[in-house]
Amino acid sequence: WMTYEAGVRAARYHRKPLVAHIHATELDRTHFSPNQWIYDRERWGFEQADRIIAVSNYTKQILVSHYGIPAEKISVVHNGNNITRDIDPEAIHSEYRKNHPPMVLFLGRLTLQKGPHQFLEMASAVHGIRPDVEFVVAGDGGMLGELIDHSLQLGLQNNIMFAGKVSNDEAQKLFAQADCFVMPSLSEPFGLVALEAIAQGTPVIISKQSGVSEVIGHAFKVDFWDTAKMADCVLTLLREDPLAWQLRSEASRVLDRLTWEHQAMAVRSLYQQILHS
Repeated sequence: WMTYEAGVRAARYHRKPLVAHIHATELDRTHFSPNQWIYDRERWGFEQADRIIAVSNYTKQILVSHYGIPAEKISVVHNGNNITRDIDPEAIHSEYRKNHPPMVLFLGRLTLQKGPHQFLEMASAVHGIRPDVEFVVAGDGGMLGELIDHSLQLGLQNNIMFAGKVSNDEAQKLFAQADCFVMPSLSEPFGLVALEAIAQGTPVIISKQSGVSEVIGHAFKVDFWDTAKMADCVLTLLREDPLAWQLRSEASRVLDRLTWEHQAMAVRSLYQQILHS
């Protein structure tokens, strides 16, 4: 939204069409309780654009339903990936499990949008049935203090670790060590972190309120508010080794076709259509 004014002016000056590529909205960031001024600027920018590219059908529906943008004005091109395996995740997972109990991972910014409180509620439900399971919250953000307090209130102090911000190498190792990764986002336009998880062979449980749920076929998909169902999915993966291994082997196949090169060609094709229309 900060660049829409400049984009509109540049398009008018050069007499060129304006394309807005939407990766997130104010509604995503605030769980649909927006700063009205920012929301109005976003809507104005969307209205001024000749074409909009959204990173998911989920985002497209938000633009149509909450910003009043005509559906025919919006094209969807999912995000891609260029993720490589710099480690042997199976070896790391096997070695980790020799000396550690099962581990469930959250990795993301500690903000309302990413659903860390939902992760803790899920963890509490799992803990009530499987007190041996450990939980790792990796990431930093303004909610860290209240999340630590919440975990204490839930009685998780002996089973949870707040790892703070981690490097890419550390994230890869955490994914490989984890028995499953949970992405409980309240509103996630895409969710590249889920692709990073499956690249390391980690079974994933992802919010239905996300774009990445449209492209990963072999995963558990749960409404972000249904923490009981989320916990049930975690317990199923911990109990059913054949299912977990099926998800480990099948989910990552999406990475072969969802490359940045392929997605960039789709964007380029849209630009060519716009220029010749």
